[in-house]
Amino acid sequence: MKLRVQVGLNIRNLRNSRGLSQEQLALAAEVDRSYISEIELAKFSASIDILEQIALALEVDPQELFNKRG
Repeated sequence: MKLRVQVGLNIRNLRNSRGLSQEQLALAAEVDRSYISEIELAKFSASIDILEQIALALEVDPQELFNKRG
């Protein structure tokens, strides 16, 4: 699996496990909601800075976005 796809899935899973909508995550991470969608769908690669903002909004270590899951 491509890393971009893995990161998108991890963000979606972490967001859903916290009961957050894409809009809520986008507001907390200070990015556009459509950008969250595009990252989750692996349409775009996010910069390290954006991934760090998303991780902080999800209250996880940024490394969690890269971990392979089940």
